[in-house]
Amino acid sequence: MNRPTAASAGLFVLLVASVTAGCGTERTTDDAAASASYEAQRKAAERKHDRLFRDVAAVCSDRVATASPSTAAPAPTDPEARKYAENHAYKQALPLKGAALCRGQAHAKRITPALEGVRSEADLRSELTALGYPESTVEVYKTGGSLGFTFSVPEAGPCITGLLTSPVRVEAHGHYMEGGCREPKGGH
Repeated sequence: MNRPTAASAGLFVLLVASVTAGCGTERTTDDAAASASYEAQRKAAERKHDRLFRDVAAVCSDRVATASPSTAAPAPTDPEARKYAENHAYKQALPLKGAALCRGQAHAKRITPALEGVRSEADLRSELTALGYPESTVEVYKTGGSLGFTFSVPEAGPCITGLLTSPVRVEAHGHYMEGGCREPKGGH
């Protein structure tokens, strides 16, 4: 029976150490490449957005909006209230800032007057499509007897949510923590 000697065990440890020593370096290089790739894709998407929505691009080209007001309330001090707040954190939308906030606000502002007087789902979809928002991306739903809608702006990503009330209400916001533009219904 062959028994490992101290020398062969030491050689094994040295081999494992040398093989794994480069792992962190490669990962850092891979992470940097992925980050650069993501940034390039983001910039390309923004350029495409600006070609699709020249009016929005013109509004936001020379100004950067301030951060959207946070919808997060201060943490409650009552333990039960803290637990409730933690369990409902999934309903928080990520804040918009900078160019994303400007784009979102500009989209909401251009959509609002186009939807005044619209009351049917077909007319809502038609108006949004005419404004350049693909019908396949728009989610339409009933809420409180009124039509509501939500979608992510093509290429730029802020969410637009609206309600066909009198007056029409349209707002821009970030995606929800759980993903998507519509407020999630369930939690954990």
